[in-house]
Amino acid sequence: ITVGEDGGSHQSLEDIALMTSLPNMTVIVPADDKEAMEAVKAAAKMNGPVYLRFGRCTTPDLYDENNKFEIGKGSLLKEGNDITIIATGMMVAKALDAAKILEEEGINARVINMATIKPIDEEIIIKAAKETKGIITAEEHSIIGGLGDTVSAVVCKNSPARVEKVGINDVFGESGTPDELMEKYKLTAEEIASRAKE
Repeated sequence: ITVGEDGGSHQSLEDIALMTSLPNMTVIVPADDKEAMEAVKAAAKMNGPVYLRFGRCTTPDLYDENNKFEIGKGSLLKEGNDITIIATGMMVAKALDAAKILEEEGINARVINMATIKPIDEEIIIKAAKETKGIITAEEHSIIGGLGDTVSAVVCKNSPARVEKVGINDVFGESGTPDELMEKYKLTAEEIASRAKE
């Protein structure tokens, strides 16, 4: 939805679901510009198709030049033992903000950046499911077929735990500024924190 005023015809809210269903496709959603640069370099070295998803809005710098991006590996950004927030793309910064909100209320949230949706890092997900009381996923995508569903499948198969999904609820996009649309679809740090407390 970060293309904002371009409207629903230009907003791809189902692309991750489509691309992950293609055999041998690697799907990457970087969290900031430095991770995006590293992801492009990693994709260029691959022998196979890669889908890189980029938003239009600027995002805060989460990584420095020393970041080592690895396809298929999640990145632990904040330790925590109460709840886990697994986010991708521009929602990673909002997940970190949500963790700060939760910390003020005595809830210690683990935050994981899942830049690679396919292949997903099952190990980091299973570890989170075993060590925390539940998982919240956050994505700027439909809740159908995206990060949330992929994480849920891993959890269901390996270490059952509660999973809540923050994303776009089975609707088409519409026109508006990116900030207006993020509020409308509840893609905010406040919503992530609220869902974590449920």
